Amino acid sequence: MLRTDLITIDPEITGGTPVFTGTRVPISRLFSYLRHGHPLDEFLDDYPTVEKEQAQRVLDVALSVLLPDYLKVEPAQIDFSYTEKRDETAA
Repeated sequence: MLRTDLITIDPEITGGTPVFTGTRVPISRLFSYLRHGHPLDEFLDDYPTVEKEQAQRVLDVALSVLLPDYLKVEPAQIDFSYTEKRDETAA
């Protein structure tokens, strides 16, 4: 069993599917709602046992895993000049 203040994974709760701690609501349900274009508030209305802060923190964790700080690049840091030179020589 894994239990944090955010996520619980317990074979006794929904067969071990990761859920929001203190609920039986699978974490995947949040992503399913968002993937299908439903707003966060609709998810929270349909699953009142999940607190807004919990849902926001899960999204923050997912973002940090998928796009860690060391991979974030500001647009000004990207040098596109080499592509412009290549395009000019092709003309």
